[in-house]
Amino acid sequence: MGSPYVISESGTFDTDSDWVHHSKNKTEEGYEDCRNVIANLVDFARENGVTFLVETYVNNVIGSIEETLRLFADVTDSHLGLLMDPTNYFEEHNIDKMDLTLNQIFNALSHRIKISHAKDVKLASASQGVQMADIDASEAHALRGVGMIELPAPGLGSLNYDLYLKRLGHDHPNIPIIIEHLAEEDVPRAKNFLDEKLVANGC
Repeated sequence: MGSPYVISESGTFDTDSDWVHHSKNKTEEGYEDCRNVIANLVDFARENGVTFLVETYVNNVIGSIEETLRLFADVTDSHLGLLMDPTNYFEEHNIDKMDLTLNQIFNALSHRIKISHAKDVKLASASQGVQMADIDASEAHALRGVGMIELPAPGLGSLNYDLYLKRLGHDHPNIPIIIEHLAEEDVPRAKNFLDEKLVANGC
């Protein structure tokens, strides 16, 4: 298709859902299996003149700042980059440390970012399992949260968009931003929200 990037999460060893934690995800064996697959993908990407971007997600094998840094330390190829979606780093234990967590993400990983996502994150009132939107789409496009974490459209949660876009725009002016987790009828509102935030923050 001519895109310079191919993007994927690192996945989970759970066989029933792409989005829930599995105990093997955080084992050395699980990490090594995942790293080897990603290294093969990066080799293939290099051979075809593209860059493979990993998208971190808390319930996957690569799910934290530390695990992402380890992956880049182990796969030292310029054809491996990062899809930045800050909402994917939040869990119940750190969502009330919004600014601290955002700054930690950018301080550690900003130099690897190639593309960014715009959705939102908020704490649910009760654990809800895997939340899917009632739309005709794959799991990847229908996901709206897991457990105590909801992942709605941009502007409908508690992500500090001012800080997110300031950090993103400072290091990566004119970076592609992909809006996600929204219904078709919500596109105008979400785009207007993002446009206003970009202008307000000089991005």
